[in-house]
Amino acid sequence: MPVDPYIVLLLGTVGLAALFPAHGTGADVASGASTAAIAFLFFLYGARLSTREAMDGLRHWRLHLTVLACTFLVFPVLGLAARGLVPVVLTQPLYQGLLFLTLVPSTIQSSIAFTSIARGNVPAAICAGSFSSLVGILVTPLLAALLLGGSGGGFSADSLVKIVIQLLVPFLAGQVLRRWIGGFVARHKKVLGLVDRGSILLVVYTAFSEGMTRGIWHQVSPARLGALLGVEAVLLAVMLGLTWYGGRMLGFPREDRIAIQFAGSKKSLASGLPMASVLFGAHASLAVLPLMLFHQMQLMVCAVIAKRRARDPEAAGEPAGPAAASRTAAGTGSR
Repeated sequence: MPVDPYIVLLLGTVGLAALFPAHGTGADVASGASTAAIAFLFFLYGARLSTREAMDGLRHWRLHLTVLACTFLVFPVLGLAARGLVPVVLTQPLYQGLLFLTLVPSTIQSSIAFTSIARGNVPAAICAGSFSSLVGILVTPLLAALLLGGSGGGFSADSLVKIVIQLLVPFLAGQVLRRWIGGFVARHKKVLGLVDRGSILLVVYTAFSEGMTRGIWHQVSPARLGALLGVEAVLLAVMLGLTWYGGRMLGFPREDRIAIQFAGSKKSLASGLPMASVLFGAHASLAVLPLMLFHQMQLMVCAVIAKRRARDPEAAGEPAGPAAASRTAAGTGSR
Protein backbone atom coordinates (compact mmCIF):
# COMPACT_ATOMS: atom_id res chain seq x y z
CA MET A 1 0.00 0.00 0.00
CA PRO A 2 1.90 3.09 -1.18
CA VAL A 3 1.72 6.36 0.74
CA ASP A 4 2.11 9.34 -1.56
CA PRO A 5 4.97 11.50 -0.20
CA TYR A 6 3.11 14.55 -1.40
CA ILE A 7 0.19 13.66 0.86
CA VAL A 8 2.66 13.65 3.77
CA LEU A 9 3.73 17.16 2.76
CA LEU A 10 0.11 18.25 2.52
CA LEU A 11 -0.65 16.90 5.98
CA GLY A 12 2.50 18.58 7.28
CA THR A 13 1.28 21.86 5.78
CA VAL A 14 -2.07 21.39 7.53
CA GLY A 15 -0.20 20.81 10.80
CA LEU A 16 1.88 23.94 10.22
CA ALA A 17 -1.27 25.96 9.65
CA ALA A 18 -2.77 24.53 12.84
CA LEU A 19 0.29 25.46 14.92
CA PHE A 20 1.23 28.72 13.21
CA PRO A 21 -1.77 30.10 11.30
CA ALA A 22 -1.33 33.35 9.40
CA HIS A 23 -2.86 36.38 11.14
CA GLY A 24 -3.46 40.00 10.19
CA THR A 25 -1.00 41.30 7.63
CA GLY A 26 0.54 37.85 7.29
CA ALA A 27 -2.85 36.44 6.32
CA ASP A 28 -3.28 39.16 3.69
CA VAL A 29 0.16 38.43 2.24
CA ALA A 30 -0.51 34.68 2.22
CA SER A 31 -3.88 35.22 0.54
CA GLY A 32 -2.35 37.41 -2.18
CA ALA A 33 0.47 34.94 -2.74
CA SER A 34 -2.04 32.09 -2.90
CA THR A 35 -4.08 33.92 -5.55
CA ALA A 36 -0.97 34.51 -7.65
CA ALA A 37 0.11 30.88 -7.18
CA ILE A 38 -3.24 29.61 -8.40
CA ALA A 39 -3.05 31.76 -11.54
CA PHE A 40 0.51 30.60 -12.23
CA LEU A 41 -0.49 26.98 -11.64
CA PHE A 42 -3.18 27.08 -14.32
CA PHE A 43 -0.88 29.01 -16.64
CA LEU A 44 1.50 26.04 -16.45
CA TYR A 45 -1.39 23.63 -17.10
CA GLY A 46 -2.19 25.55 -20.27
CA ALA A 47 1.44 25.63 -21.38
CA ARG A 48 1.79 21.86 -20.88
CA LEU A 49 -1.33 20.66 -22.69
CA SER A 50 -0.41 19.73 -26.24
CA THR A 51 -3.11 20.79 -28.69
CA ARG A 52 -1.89 18.20 -31.20
CA GLU A 53 -2.07 15.46 -28.58
CA ALA A 54 -5.59 16.51 -27.67
CA MET A 55 -6.70 16.47 -31.32
CA ASP A 56 -5.17 13.03 -31.88
CA GLY A 57 -7.15 11.75 -28.93
CA LEU A 58 -10.45 12.68 -30.54
CA ARG A 59 -10.31 9.38 -32.41
CA HIS A 60 -11.32 7.73 -29.12
CA TRP A 61 -14.32 10.00 -28.60
CA ARG A 62 -16.53 7.20 -27.18
CA LEU A 63 -13.96 6.48 -24.50
CA HIS A 64 -13.55 10.15 -23.61
CA LEU A 65 -17.31 10.71 -23.42
CA THR A 66 -17.54 7.70 -21.10
CA VAL A 67 -14.86 9.11 -18.80
CA LEU A 68 -16.45 12.57 -18.82
CA ALA A 69 -19.86 11.03 -18.02
CA CYS A 70 -18.36 9.15 -15.08
CA THR A 71 -16.53 12.24 -13.82
CA PHE A 72 -19.19 14.92 -14.21
CA LEU A 73 -22.45 12.94 -14.21
CA VAL A 74 -22.25 9.65 -12.29
CA PHE A 75 -19.99 11.01 -9.54
CA PRO A 76 -22.25 14.04 -8.83
CA VAL A 77 -25.35 11.81 -8.78
CA LEU A 78 -23.72 9.65 -6.12
CA GLY A 79 -22.73 12.81 -4.26
CA LEU A 80 -26.32 13.99 -4.24
CA ALA A 81 -27.45 10.57 -3.02
CA ALA A 82 -25.12 10.95 -0.03
CA ARG A 83 -27.29 13.87 1.13
CA GLY A 84 -29.36 11.31 2.98
CA LEU A 85 -26.40 10.71 5.33
CA VAL A 86 -26.77 14.21 6.86
CA PRO A 87 -26.80 14.74 9.83
CA VAL A 88 -26.59 11.17 11.19
CA VAL A 89 -23.34 10.16 9.45
CA LEU A 90 -21.93 13.40 8.03
CA THR A 91 -22.19 16.99 9.13
CA GLN A 92 -23.43 19.52 6.60
CA PRO A 93 -19.94 21.08 6.04
CA LEU A 94 -18.37 17.65 5.49
CA TYR A 95 -21.16 16.71 3.10
CA GLN A 96 -20.57 19.90 1.11
CA GLY A 97 -16.90 18.95 0.84
CA LEU A 98 -17.88 15.45 -0.25
CA LEU A 99 -20.25 16.83 -2.87
CA PHE A 100 -17.53 19.19 -4.12
CA LEU A 101 -15.20 16.19 -4.38
CA THR A 102 -17.62 14.56 -6.83
CA LEU A 103 -17.53 17.65 -9.08
CA VAL A 104 -13.73 17.83 -9.50
CA PRO A 105 -11.98 16.73 -12.75
CA SER A 106 -10.11 13.46 -13.12
CA THR A 107 -6.38 13.06 -12.61
CA ILE A 108 -3.78 12.83 -15.35
CA GLN A 109 -0.48 11.58 -13.95
CA SER A 110 -1.76 8.78 -11.74
CA SER A 111 -4.29 7.66 -14.36
CA ILE A 112 -1.47 7.31 -16.87
CA ALA A 113 0.83 5.51 -14.43
CA PHE A 114 -1.78 2.97 -13.31
CA THR A 115 -3.01 2.40 -16.87
CA SER A 116 0.56 1.66 -17.91
CA ILE A 117 1.14 -0.76 -15.03
CA ALA A 118 -2.09 -2.60 -15.87
CA ARG A 119 -1.17 -2.77 -19.58
CA GLY A 120 -3.99 -0.53 -20.73
CA ASN A 121 -4.42 2.14 -23.40
CA VAL A 122 -1.94 4.77 -22.23
CA PRO A 123 -2.55 7.34 -25.02
CA ALA A 124 -6.26 7.21 -24.24
CA ALA A 125 -5.55 7.76 -20.53
CA ILE A 126 -3.39 10.79 -21.36
CA CYS A 127 -6.10 12.37 -23.51
CA ALA A 128 -8.96 11.44 -21.19
CA GLY A 129 -7.25 13.04 -18.21
CA SER A 130 -6.34 16.13 -20.22
CA PHE A 131 -9.87 16.56 -21.56
CA SER A 132 -11.31 16.12 -18.08
CA SER A 133 -9.03 18.80 -16.63
CA LEU A 134 -9.84 21.19 -19.46
CA VAL A 135 -13.60 20.64 -19.23
CA GLY A 136 -13.47 20.85 -15.44
CA ILE A 137 -12.25 24.46 -15.48
CA LEU A 138 -15.73 25.42 -16.70
CA VAL A 139 -17.95 22.52 -15.64
CA THR A 140 -16.83 22.22 -12.00
CA PRO A 141 -17.77 25.80 -10.99
CA LEU A 142 -21.01 25.57 -12.97
CA LEU A 143 -21.96 22.34 -11.22
CA ALA A 144 -20.99 23.91 -7.90
CA ALA A 145 -23.28 26.84 -8.63
CA LEU A 146 -26.11 24.45 -9.48
CA LEU A 147 -25.68 21.88 -6.71
CA LEU A 148 -24.12 23.88 -3.86
CA GLY A 149 -25.64 27.29 -4.57
CA GLY A 150 -25.52 29.93 -1.85
CA SER A 151 -25.12 27.29 0.84
CA GLY A 152 -21.75 26.18 -0.50
CA GLY A 153 -19.68 27.82 2.19
CA GLY A 154 -19.41 31.26 0.67
CA PHE A 155 -20.02 30.24 -2.96
CA SER A 156 -21.76 32.91 -5.01
CA ALA A 157 -22.17 34.07 -8.60
CA ASP A 158 -19.04 36.19 -8.14
CA SER A 159 -17.09 32.96 -7.85
CA LEU A 160 -17.75 32.27 -11.52
CA VAL A 161 -16.07 35.57 -12.39
CA LYS A 162 -13.15 34.67 -10.12
CA ILE A 163 -12.86 31.29 -11.84
CA VAL A 164 -12.62 32.98 -15.23
CA ILE A 165 -10.02 35.51 -14.04
CA GLN A 166 -7.89 33.27 -11.83
CA LEU A 167 -8.15 29.94 -13.66
CA LEU A 168 -9.45 30.15 -17.22
CA VAL A 169 -7.61 33.31 -18.34
CA PRO A 170 -4.17 32.04 -17.17
CA PHE A 171 -4.90 28.64 -18.73
CA LEU A 172 -5.76 30.20 -22.08
CA ALA A 173 -2.69 32.43 -21.83
CA GLY A 174 -0.56 29.33 -21.36
CA GLN A 175 -2.13 27.75 -24.43
CA VAL A 176 -1.51 30.88 -26.53
CA LEU A 177 2.12 31.19 -25.39
CA ARG A 178 2.80 27.46 -25.66
CA ARG A 179 4.22 28.02 -29.16
CA TRP A 180 7.09 30.03 -27.65
CA ILE A 181 7.46 28.55 -24.15
CA GLY A 182 6.46 24.93 -24.78
CA GLY A 183 10.07 23.85 -25.27
CA PHE A 184 11.21 25.58 -22.10
CA VAL A 185 8.39 23.96 -20.12
CA ALA A 186 9.28 20.52 -21.49
CA ARG A 187 13.00 20.94 -20.70
CA HIS A 188 12.34 22.09 -17.13
CA LYS A 189 9.43 19.77 -16.36
CA LYS A 190 10.84 18.57 -13.03
CA VAL A 191 11.64 22.05 -11.74
CA LEU A 192 8.27 23.44 -12.77
CA GLY A 193 6.64 20.38 -11.23
CA LEU A 194 8.16 21.37 -7.90
CA VAL A 195 6.91 24.93 -8.43
CA ASP A 196 3.30 23.91 -9.05
CA ARG A 197 3.33 21.47 -6.12
CA GLY A 198 4.71 24.23 -3.94
CA SER A 199 1.90 26.47 -5.14
CA ILE A 200 -0.66 23.92 -3.99
CA LEU A 201 1.02 23.71 -0.58
CA LEU A 202 0.69 27.48 -0.29
CA VAL A 203 -3.00 27.25 -1.17
CA VAL A 204 -3.49 24.58 1.50
CA TYR A 205 -1.65 26.63 4.14
CA THR A 206 -3.73 29.72 3.39
CA ALA A 207 -7.03 27.83 3.46
CA PHE A 208 -6.32 25.97 6.68
CA SER A 209 -4.88 29.04 8.38
CA GLU A 210 -8.11 30.89 7.75
CA GLY A 211 -10.05 27.89 8.99
CA MET A 212 -8.03 27.85 12.22
CA THR A 213 -8.59 31.54 12.89
CA ARG A 214 -12.35 31.03 12.41
CA GLY A 215 -12.43 27.97 14.67
CA ILE A 216 -14.14 25.71 12.14
CA TRP A 217 -12.14 22.64 13.20
CA HIS A 218 -14.25 22.38 16.32
CA GLN A 219 -16.96 21.11 13.97
CA VAL A 220 -15.03 17.91 13.14
CA SER A 221 -14.64 14.97 15.53
CA PRO A 222 -12.62 11.75 15.05
CA ALA A 223 -15.89 9.82 14.73
CA ARG A 224 -17.03 12.09 11.91
CA LEU A 225 -13.70 11.69 10.13
CA GLY A 226 -14.00 7.91 10.41
CA ALA A 227 -17.50 8.07 8.99
CA LEU A 228 -16.27 10.24 6.13
CA LEU A 229 -13.55 7.70 5.29
CA GLY A 230 -16.14 4.94 5.24
CA VAL A 231 -18.43 6.88 2.90
CA GLU A 232 -15.51 7.66 0.58
CA ALA A 233 -14.46 3.99 0.52
CA VAL A 234 -17.95 3.03 -0.63
CA LEU A 235 -17.93 5.83 -3.22
CA LEU A 236 -14.60 4.68 -4.66
CA ALA A 237 -15.66 1.02 -4.72
CA VAL A 238 -18.88 1.87 -6.57
CA MET A 239 -17.05 3.95 -9.18
CA LEU A 240 -14.35 1.32 -9.72
CA GLY A 241 -17.05 -1.29 -10.31
CA LEU A 242 -19.15 0.91 -12.59
CA THR A 243 -16.22 1.97 -14.76
CA TRP A 244 -14.94 -1.59 -15.21
CA TYR A 245 -18.16 -3.51 -15.78
CA GLY A 246 -19.86 -0.57 -17.50
CA GLY A 247 -16.98 -0.44 -19.98
CA ARG A 248 -17.48 -4.13 -20.66
CA MET A 249 -21.22 -3.62 -21.26
CA LEU A 250 -20.43 -0.80 -23.69
CA GLY A 251 -18.21 -3.14 -25.70
CA PHE A 252 -14.80 -1.58 -24.99
CA PRO A 253 -11.75 -3.86 -25.31
CA ARG A 254 -9.72 -4.68 -22.22
CA GLU A 255 -7.03 -2.01 -22.66
CA ASP A 256 -9.69 0.70 -23.10
CA ARG A 257 -11.62 -0.53 -20.05
CA ILE A 258 -8.45 -0.15 -18.00
CA ALA A 259 -8.06 3.47 -19.11
CA ILE A 260 -11.75 4.12 -18.37
CA GLN A 261 -11.49 2.59 -14.92
CA PHE A 262 -8.46 4.56 -13.80
CA ALA A 263 -9.40 7.86 -15.45
CA GLY A 264 -13.10 7.65 -14.60
CA SER A 265 -12.85 6.67 -10.94
CA LYS A 266 -10.34 9.23 -9.63
CA LYS A 267 -10.38 12.90 -8.71
CA SER A 268 -7.62 15.48 -9.13
CA LEU A 269 -6.17 17.04 -6.01
CA ALA A 270 -4.08 19.42 -8.13
CA SER A 271 -7.17 20.90 -9.82
CA GLY A 272 -9.55 20.59 -6.89
CA LEU A 273 -7.53 22.47 -4.26
CA PRO A 274 -7.14 25.73 -6.22
CA MET A 275 -10.79 25.61 -7.31
CA ALA A 276 -11.96 25.11 -3.73
CA SER A 277 -9.87 28.07 -2.61
CA VAL A 278 -11.65 30.27 -5.16
CA LEU A 279 -15.13 28.83 -4.67
CA PHE A 280 -15.28 28.46 -0.89
CA GLY A 281 -13.00 31.19 0.39
CA ALA A 282 -12.85 31.09 4.19
CA HIS A 283 -14.56 27.69 4.27
CA ALA A 284 -12.11 26.02 1.89
CA SER A 285 -10.32 24.01 4.59
CA LEU A 286 -13.29 21.78 5.37
CA ALA A 287 -14.27 21.70 1.70
CA VAL A 288 -10.93 20.18 0.62
CA LEU A 289 -10.60 17.71 3.52
CA PRO A 290 -12.73 15.01 1.82
CA LEU A 291 -10.75 15.49 -1.41
CA MET A 292 -7.40 15.09 0.35
CA LEU A 293 -8.54 11.87 2.04
CA PHE A 294 -10.08 10.49 -1.17
CA HIS A 295 -6.90 11.26 -3.12
CA GLN A 296 -4.74 9.09 -0.89
CA MET A 297 -7.36 6.34 -0.79
CA GLN A 298 -7.63 6.18 -4.58
CA LEU A 299 -3.85 5.93 -4.96
CA MET A 300 -3.58 3.04 -2.53
CA VAL A 301 -6.50 1.06 -3.95
CA CYS A 302 -5.69 1.69 -7.62
CA ALA A 303 -2.07 0.65 -7.11
CA VAL A 304 -3.25 -2.77 -5.96
CA ILE A 305 -5.79 -3.07 -8.79
CA ALA A 306 -3.24 -2.07 -11.43
CA LYS A 307 -0.82 -4.79 -10.31
CA ARG A 308 -3.62 -7.36 -10.34
CA ARG A 309 -4.71 -6.27 -13.83
CA ALA A 310 -1.13 -6.73 -15.06
CA ARG A 311 -1.28 -10.39 -13.94
CA ASP A 312 -4.64 -11.10 -15.60
CA PRO A 313 -4.61 -13.97 -18.14
CA GLU A 314 -5.89 -11.49 -20.73
CA ALA A 315 -2.87 -9.28 -20.11
CA ALA A 316 -0.45 -12.18 -20.48
CA GLY A 317 -1.77 -12.88 -23.97
CA GLU A 318 -2.17 -9.28 -24.98
CA PRO A 319 -0.77 -8.54 -28.46
CA ALA A 320 1.59 -5.66 -28.94
CA GLY A 321 -0.28 -2.49 -29.71
CA PRO A 322 -0.40 1.24 -29.11
CA ALA A 323 -0.77 0.76 -25.37
CA ALA A 324 2.24 -1.52 -25.12
CA ALA A 325 4.34 0.67 -27.37
CA SER A 326 3.72 3.75 -25.28
CA ARG A 327 3.90 2.09 -21.90
CA THR A 328 7.41 3.25 -21.19
CA ALA A 329 6.28 6.85 -21.57
CA ALA A 330 3.56 6.58 -18.94
CA GLY A 331 5.42 8.45 -16.27
CA THR A 332 6.06 11.43 -18.52
CA GLY A 333 2.44 12.52 -18.88
CA SER A 334 1.59 16.06 -17.83
CA ARG A 335 -0.43 16.83 -14.74
